[in-house]
Amino acid sequence: MLTRGVRGATTIEANSPESILDATRELLAAMLKANDLDVEYVASAFFTVTPDLNAEFPAIAARNMGWNTVALLCGHEMNKPGALPMTLRVLLHVNTEKAAREIKHVYLRGARVLRPDIDTEIR
Repeated sequence: MLTRGVRGATTIEANSPESILDATRELLAAMLKANDLDVEYVASAFFTVTPDLNAEFPAIAARNMGWNTVALLCGHEMNKPGALPMTLRVLLHVNTEKAAREIKHVYLRGARVLRPDIDTEIR
């Protein structure tokens, strides 16, 4: 098996624990579904949020989903002027037989503007 990176992002409605956890769960589920992955093959997840989001750690959502053997890390995204606000980004490292070109990156909600070249509809 190879280790591949899977990217994802979404926007969050409010700086509240509920909003952050709900959006994180939605994004992680979509990333697994889009790539036909089981959490057993996720080696690590790196979450970043824009500086306007600090009410909860996104990794809590992953733990609540049963990601108990996955290495998780949270951080803040660069505070670049003009960047999309209220945004959660995720980088998953997954063990897979898929080629890099077969990996589907997932951008939901308002984060779709970050990668208009990617079809983010989850089938």
